[in-house]
Amino acid sequence: MNKLRKMPGIGMRIIKSAIGVFFCFLIDMLRGNEGIVFYSQLAVLWCMRDYVSETRKFARQRAIGTVIGALYGLVLLLLRNRLAGTLFFEGRLFYGAIVSLFIVVVLYSTVLIKQKQASYFSCVVFLSIVVNHIQDANPYVFVWNRFLDTIIGIVVGLVVNCFTISGKKNKDILFLSGLDDTLLAKNGSVSDYSRIELNRMIESGLNFTVSTMRTPASLMEPLRGINLKLPVIAMDGAALYNINENRYEHVYIISAEHCDRIRGYFEDKQVPYFANVVIDDVLLIYYQETDCRQYNGIVEQLRKSPYRNYVKRTVPGDENIVYFMVIDTCENIDLLYDEMTKEALFQTLKVIKHPSTEYEGCSLLKVYNKNASKENMLAYLKRQLQIEKTVTFGTIEGKYTYLIKPGDFNRVVKLVKSQFFWK
Repeated sequence: MNKLRKMPGIGMRIIKSAIGVFFCFLIDMLRGNEGIVFYSQLAVLWCMRDYVSETRKFARQRAIGTVIGALYGLVLLLLRNRLAGTLFFEGRLFYGAIVSLFIVVVLYSTVLIKQKQASYFSCVVFLSIVVNHIQDANPYVFVWNRFLDTIIGIVVGLVVNCFTISGKKNKDILFLSGLDDTLLAKNGSVSDYSRIELNRMIESGLNFTVSTMRTPASLMEPLRGINLKLPVIAMDGAALYNINENRYEHVYIISAEHCDRIRGYFEDKQVPYFANVVIDDVLLIYYQETDCRQYNGIVEQLRKSPYRNYVKRTVPGDENIVYFMVIDTCENIDLLYDEMTKEALFQTLKVIKHPSTEYEGCSLLKVYNKNASKENMLAYLKRQLQIEKTVTFGTIEGKYTYLIKPGDFNRVVKLVKSQFFWK
């Protein structure tokens, strides 16, 4: 029997929207019902966003649009009174032409002041004045009320959406989460709940970042929509990458001597490899021409990404290599790994293997600087931020502060909320 679909919860945006609408009713009563509360409530609903920064942005658009529309509406009302009885204001068709010409002026005004986002609201306010209420006994009162009601709604929306009942924030903790099977849902993205709540807390001062084996290029899509302010620990601790500035803040590279010996080892065994090099904050991936199906397949698939830069040639001897990678069948990788771990060279390096999530029946083998670890990079980040306490989330029992079971992808954010806000 199919399971019933779980009903989504009522979010804070819904609750705050209802509160804002109620406050508009209350303010209208205090004004003696002189305005049109409907316009205040529309402004509240428009300004109510998931994040406070978005609320300010949309409130500003609405306010600018209202001012422009109301001003031009007032201008047309004054012209109508001055030219009453003339041809231009007697015939409906002529009046319609004048209104249409004013639309050009209204829209062009938003372009001149570089506020094109406010153009729609400018036109809505202008048309509501000169079309719907031109015949009012005193249209000037409507212009004033239309302006005032909208501003009231904007202010209510800002106040309500900025209000939080969570209390003080704990900004002395660095929260570090794994990515795959931890923060990401099964579809490879962050859930709407986690994205919205995480961004709200980051906006409030939360120190949060992620740690993963992925390269910065493969982080971009799953973390899209997450407004991380701290750099991420990437490449299994080999790199600290600032997504906002597209900059590597710290990298553990393999020494030139080790790189020469590793290249020689792979070439002697005729093992095709990838060499990942960081040059001026750009990741270059050197590769060779080969008949290996898995090797060529990963090149063709990943080189299409705008975040990756593949170079078909032997890596120059003076480049700083972050890590080497080999892809092959699970059996061949197991054999290669066993051979390498017996070599004295690789005992002074970090060598790991893991199944490929993209190629069934294949595994990846990677060689890093021995100091390239999530623990070392976390310690470096803590020193940079001058934060002592950390709370970590992952899927390996006994290694993290909180164990996250696969499939429980919202648990990270729920636990962060319980730690970040002081009761």
